[in-house]
Amino acid sequence: MAAKIPQAIIDLYDAFTHGALDRRAFLERLAGLAGGAAAASALLPMLTNDYARAAIVPEDDPRLDIFTARFDVDVVDLIEPEELVADGAPNAGVVPTRHLPFVTAYGARPKNAPRRPAVIVIHENRGLNPHIKDVARRIALEGFHAYAVDMLSPFGGTPDDEDRARAMIGKLDRDKTVAKLAEIAGRVERDKAHGGKVGAVGFCWGGGMVNALAAAQPALDAGVAYYGRPASAEEAARIKAALLLHYAGEDARINAGVPDYEAALKAAGVDYRLYMYEGAQHAFNNDTNAARYDRAAADLAWSRTIAFLKERLG
Repeated sequence: MAAKIPQAIIDLYDAFTHGALDRRAFLERLAGLAGGAAAASALLPMLTNDYARAAIVPEDDPRLDIFTARFDVDVVDLIEPEELVADGAPNAGVVPTRHLPFVTAYGARPKNAPRRPAVIVIHENRGLNPHIKDVARRIALEGFHAYAVDMLSPFGGTPDDEDRARAMIGKLDRDKTVAKLAEIAGRVERDKAHGGKVGAVGFCWGGGMVNALAAAQPALDAGVAYYGRPASAEEAARIKAALLLHYAGEDARINAGVPDYEAALKAAGVDYRLYMYEGAQHAFNNDTNAARYDRAAADLAWSRTIAFLKERLG
């Protein structure tokens, strides 16, 4: 449980995973807090995700159909500025940044259920990893068609190296990423297989994307954000979807923006429910992370999530 690790170490890891310091600085500070390099090394397995624990629902569960979807989005995101290579060097001149103009998704749906509401699952800042795929399978078992999008598709997809994935997430243009998600949600909503019903569930970075998506796509019926970056007041005024918002009591970085977000939602007349899970850490739903996973909070939030999706999507 997270309580076994000092809050200062949890906060340090959170700062590292959200780009406030690089791995070398993180390890140096961790050694200082833990009492030495050996103690820091012993803590690392608890702080990092263990994807061997990810398959709560097996990939080959006979109740499910697993598929891959591809969305050709009409949004150009160069990811980062073009690189100018000096004269005299190989490939001198401007080298355009590689960009793949589509988004792939890991899909899961109940077997022999061609018509069901759709739920878009948006990953953390580590990209589409085994844990998020498992979340998609869990949602599918509840009677939905789940699309776990890989928003690192412009780079060729999520790499196995989490540090690389986080760096790649940081290069994405937020507005263009939201536009891609809005286009995906619109296409899914128009698909007859879903009966005009689409929701979204996101975690951490993905939770912030759910908040932004709700402001960008009026076709979204329901959004569930786990400890996600709050939308701005301007964005909140455009939200039409019903929202379910889960926040962690020990998540000072994200919670700093929650009061203003809630005030903006109230002012805009948005149908929302907000729950604060006291004592829980950021990423408390991630059962592959021993330091931050909180089973009681995760189970309660999950039961609320599924009940909300069934209520709003049918």
